[in-house]
Amino acid sequence: MIGVVVALKTQSDFAADRLKTISEVIDKRPVIPAVLLKLMARGAAYYHHPLGEVIFTGLPKRLREGAALDAQAVAIWTAASSADPSETLKRAPKQLAVLHLLQSVPNGLAATEISDSIPAPHDALGALHRKGLVQQNYRQPAAAIRPTHTADTPPTLSNEQQAAVEQLLPGQTSFGVNLLDGVTGSGKTEVYLNLVAPIIEQGRQVLLLVPEISLTPQLVARFSARFPQGVVSYHSGLNETEKLTVWRQTANGEISIVLGTRSALFLPLPKLGYIIIDEEHDPSLKQGEGFRYHARDLAILRGQIENIPVLLGSATPSLETLANVARGRFGCVHLTHRAGNARPPTLHLVDLKRQNLLGGLSQTLIDKMQEHLGQQHQVLLFLNRRGYAPAMLCHECGFLIDCPRCDAHMTWHATLNALHCHHCGHASRPPRSCPDCGKAALQPVGAGTQKIEDVIHACFPDCSVIRIDRDSMRRKHALDDALQAIRDGKHQIIIGTQMLAKGHDFPNITLVGMIDVDQGLFSSDFHAAERVAQQVMQVSGRAGRGEHAGEVVIQTMQPEHPLLQTLLQHDYSAITNSLLSERELGLWPPYRHIALFRASAHVAADAQTCLNDILELAEALDMDDLELLGPAPAPLERRAGRFRYQLLLRSSSRSVLHRALNQLTPAIGKLKSARKARWSLDVDPVDLS
Repeated sequence: MIGVVVALKTQSDFAADRLKTISEVIDKRPVIPAVLLKLMARGAAYYHHPLGEVIFTGLPKRLREGAALDAQAVAIWTAASSADPSETLKRAPKQLAVLHLLQSVPNGLAATEISDSIPAPHDALGALHRKGLVQQNYRQPAAAIRPTHTADTPPTLSNEQQAAVEQLLPGQTSFGVNLLDGVTGSGKTEVYLNLVAPIIEQGRQVLLLVPEISLTPQLVARFSARFPQGVVSYHSGLNETEKLTVWRQTANGEISIVLGTRSALFLPLPKLGYIIIDEEHDPSLKQGEGFRYHARDLAILRGQIENIPVLLGSATPSLETLANVARGRFGCVHLTHRAGNARPPTLHLVDLKRQNLLGGLSQTLIDKMQEHLGQQHQVLLFLNRRGYAPAMLCHECGFLIDCPRCDAHMTWHATLNALHCHHCGHASRPPRSCPDCGKAALQPVGAGTQKIEDVIHACFPDCSVIRIDRDSMRRKHALDDALQAIRDGKHQIIIGTQMLAKGHDFPNITLVGMIDVDQGLFSSDFHAAERVAQQVMQVSGRAGRGEHAGEVVIQTMQPEHPLLQTLLQHDYSAITNSLLSERELGLWPPYRHIALFRASAHVAADAQTCLNDILELAEALDMDDLELLGPAPAPLERRAGRFRYQLLLRSSSRSVLHRALNQLTPAIGKLKSARKARWSLDVDPVDLS
């Protein structure tokens, strides 16, 4: 087992005969700097999670497996000859596949690079090595992948951008948190670049966090163009060798700027001087399993520990951040106009009631598409629902095909002719007849991105169409290639999910069609209205970012909804003020602090019993200002064959809530019922499903 030494003791809590000897000290210097260890320890305490798991969350897999931080060489495998091995290895297909791969790459590959194409190749490599068919050599660790750019010339800042830079620059010497609240297309990235420049000139490092991998390549390109040396990205799309290389280079101070997703927060940056969190409102910044931390909040804590400034950027700031601005805890700088000559897009609400739709598209949207395509512009259609149809319905008896393991309908994927559950991954072939009445009357109901793609091909046969969702972008680098093709104008119509909702700059997109915005208007989650408003504003922001005016068509069954009516005026602040008032009346964050216990089991009673026992422990604490809600079934009660229940703790005092959790978590481990269920604790949850 690999362990991390965090402290030394002269006495053990265990008997000497139960202790095992440390067989090897892998690293001669600390892998985790003191400030980073302090961040992990405080994060473990706040989220009530074991410190060991928190540390291993932050470390690259290679270090967790025992690789030395200062290792100087990487093992490289090459084929011993180019002879055809098919006859020799006809009974060893995996060895044959590995050897064919190595023969196609004369310079050889590391085992981790082979594993990108062939899972778990180590046994096959060992066997091939014993047979003399492959050779092993060593080379220096590969440099982190850096885009090759020459330094560009910074554009002239607008008066508003210049004022923002001047307002933020004086605060760059010590800890403080500021919000850069800029409308979509207002040039927030250019403000970031101007704030970062003096930090780099001082020989210090910058960390820029983004919520999605899809946003990283574009930002890396912008930063690399301005700072040709010392920019890397760090996210789950890198293989394990690349991650370890970035870790080593940042630890050695070789990297000036790191752009990454939430895991980049734990990189060792000995000369860190500035932290930026772009799209700070995005729920993807919250880890959904294991160590359930929020990267924005821990980034602010890291800034406090290292006494450096933190900047939050968003066109649609979270209510929690706006509340902190109102309380004077955060500063705020506004960008109210789009950069250059770009103007805010015109928004249109289309009432879908009593309309004949063509595969989910209204005639109004189709007419607008023809108009903009005729002007040689691009069109973006947004639907946050992949697959062909979200349900299969029997038109004779009304039977819906549900997932056998979840309380959810199966989604039909036409290209595979398969039913998939998007909650647990269960897949099956569509039945020939209705399982309930036996009639051959099963029909797809509703529209997903695949169906919209088919409809668009039929309506606009001469246009190039690209679909961007998790199904179409599975190949490594597929998303990067697709985004570049859109920027190059190779596709006139783009169909996408939330992967395209934010951060991207496509100057020639002048029309955005939002096919269904009603999904979140009536959710039971108190975040739902905020998310709908953010989504509409973010997706609308993709239109009209260049010299041509933009339009947005929003299809809805609820055109009179107050939230949508307010959005027509581009008045996000009016919406947030209203939602903050609702949150205060409803006793929800940011006016209350909450923690969510979840329990799941194959037998519903086991999950209920576990949470009932936790409820009894909490009631026995007899704490004032501690409200207990539940246990109750989760909104999706059954998922992947497990019944899910929730218990919510709420308090107006953060200290009261954490004092209760400090007493509860050790006691829960002693409960017999906790052994029959899988339970977890989520502090400051952003998803109550």
